[in-house]
Amino acid sequence: MSRWGGWFGRLLGLLAMLAVTAGVRAETQVDLALVLAVDASGSVDMHRFELQKQGYAAAFRNPRVLNAIRSGLNASIAVTMFQWTGPRLQVHVVPWAVIKDAASANAFAAAIEAAPRQLFGGGTSISGAIDYGRLLLLQSGVTPVRRVIDISGDGSNNAGRSVTNARDEAARDGIGINGLPILSIEPGLDGYYRDYVIGGPGAFMVPADSYDTFADAILKKLITEIAASAIKPSGG
Repeated sequence: MSRWGGWFGRLLGLLAMLAVTAGVRAETQVDLALVLAVDASGSVDMHRFELQKQGYAAAFRNPRVLNAIRSGLNASIAVTMFQWTGPRLQVHVVPWAVIKDAASANAFAAAIEAAPRQLFGGGTSISGAIDYGRLLLLQSGVTPVRRVIDISGDGSNNAGRSVTNARDEAARDGIGINGLPILSIEPGLDGYYRDYVIGGPGAFMVPADSYDTFADAILKKLITEIAASAIKPSGG
């Protein structure tokens, strides 16, 4: 195990122990705790970044997403969003929110639109994004049936530790890693995501041919992963 991998494992253990010793209890039952990881690396110019943001916001305003949420046993999900680039370059931009109705869905969409870009380069560390997503799941404040980290990006892992190690460790914890590869720069990125990125319970990906089709891809992806919570609990 690399020095970074060992450090991260110890940090996760410490956080879990602190949560127990502090008597922290997650009282809100939800069908899904979903972490949205948005690529803000150097290959993503401001126009592309805004297309991502608008795609996510439009999806949460779409009644089909709300219908998928309502199909679950608890009829609610918890969602958060962060931006990512390099191994230790991640910024939590939209706090955890429970979505259960049109008002909460619209509020989350508005929060996405209001969140400014915080990162502009530093490499492409999908492994770092997965590791940070695991940390955020520890802070969700809810009891979910399923836990998912949703990675969108336009490049393969080129910084930080092995992406397969990060994926496999998350999967062993019962966390699903889903992918939305954007094929504008690396046309074969969907194959890379399939082989090296996605993993864990019910893992899947929905490629976007370009940033212009990102909105359609993220809508389809959100509906699929939210609806899955109604029928397939995780094993973690």
